[in-house]
Amino acid sequence: MPYKIFYSFLVCYFCWNFCLAQEVMEEVKVAKDSSYAHEKIDPLSPARAAFYSAVLPGLGQAYNKKYWKIPIVYAALGTGMYFYIDNSNELDRYQTAFKLRLSGRPDEFNGENGNPNISTEGLIRAQEILKKNRDLSLFITIGLYALNIIEANVDAHLDDKAFIPNLSFKPSLQLNPWNSSIVTGVNIKFDF
Repeated sequence: MPYKIFYSFLVCYFCWNFCLAQEVMEEVKVAKDSSYAHEKIDPLSPARAAFYSAVLPGLGQAYNKKYWKIPIVYAALGTGMYFYIDNSNELDRYQTAFKLRLSGRPDEFNGENGNPNISTEGLIRAQEILKKNRDLSLFITIGLYALNIIEANVDAHLDDKAFIPNLSFKPSLQLNPWNSSIVTGVNIKFDF
């Protein structure tokens, strides 16, 4: 269940970025008509933003002057680390109980009369599930870290003055006439 919430958060985040891309493109269109068109373009700006985000998450967003994205980066990484640490601690609890039970000593999952609340097979299954969840949390956190770097790089590219203003992204919600469900998507428009 928590992963469904997490994935829906990521989808909303990407849709929000696509909406902002439209605003950036309109600003670039205005900038080409004004005196900004004669400014020099820094080709290393995206590489710098990606490097800064790799060194310290959120620093690339600060370099791009998108300060509002920094709390989102830390919230995403913090959530991933929270689930990793929580699953690791629970795994340690169940491993300790399993080792105590194998040695014949009482563990925290024994009942009042010495009858176990959780069987030995249940302890083994719980350890397997918690290992899988811990590893999944680690991979998701690493993916979010990489996504932070990619987002800083792409945002620096979008901020370029030479970007084509004829390209736009918009999130879309449409009603499916066959089953009356809502279909989400992204509209990509290119004017030439």
